Amino acid sequence: MGDMRAEVKEFLSTRRGRLTPEQAGLPAYGGNRRVSGLRREEVAMLAGVSVDYYVRLERGNLAGASESVLDSLATALQLDDAERQHLFDLARAAGPAPRRRRNPANAVRPAVQQVLDAIADAPAWVRNGRHDIIATNALGRALYSPVFDDPHRPVNTTRFAYLNPAAREFWRDYDQILHDAASMLRMEAGRNPHDPELIRLVGELSTSSETFRERWASRDVKFHRSGMKRLHHPVVGDLDLQYESMELPSEPGLVLNVYTAPAGSPSADGLRMLASWVATGATTARVEKPTG
Repeated sequence: MGDMRAEVKEFLSTRRGRLTPEQAGLPAYGGNRRVSGLRREEVAMLAGVSVDYYVRLERGNLAGASESVLDSLATALQLDDAERQHLFDLARAAGPAPRRRRNPANAVRPAVQQVLDAIADAPAWVRNGRHDIIATNALGRALYSPVFDDPHRPVNTTRFAYLNPAAREFWRDYDQILHDAASMLRMEAGRNPHDPELIRLVGELSTSSETFRERWASRDVKFHRSGMKRLHHPVVGDLDLQYESMELPSEPGLVLNVYTAPAGSPSADGLRMLASWVATGATTARVEKPTG
């Protein structure tokens, strides 16, 4: 994903730049600070390391940094859980001989598809770290029919969000979706920086979307574990759905997403309408095989 030292430098400097002395509990000496965020020497003091050592870290030299130093640095910069994990991922990638991770899968075992098909009353699908949807049940395929209508394969929610105009109508919280998608991809880039398909995807999005370039440059990272998605489905209308994202221990790098709605809610009625639409045969239940 480019020069890892540059990745480390930009991540640490942007996190330092957003944190004011007041937020860090430090007195803001003098009224003529040239930077709005913390100075390097202030981060070093908060982390309990020498200024020279912190400067080396921020220049991208995380190789050899101990877990305790990384923990202290994360605490000093007030990193959230996702940012802390990203810092450790960057340090791991900066090691002398980082172990190459297996590239994310683009298919699931039959047993995983059986689990999806057994979830009869809720949209469910499996994605990899690049946000390719690689397996789905019938309701999942129906719910994300606008995404599947995009001719590009593999089906990819982030490519759809940034490059297909239909995405603005599909996701009612469109701007938040764009931010989250880029932040999750940035997280994956730290975990798996040598994935050639991820590198190609980021290159395609960077070339085609100025908005993506801006979001990518922010260096923000985010977990995607649970929350609310507000959709506008072309057949059943507005849906407010709760989602849970669960990693599959038997399939490293794959995540199961399941969407539900509270019983008796308008969105639960919408999911029943969606199931009726599926029953008419108006949509295809399975993910099309990738071409090429």
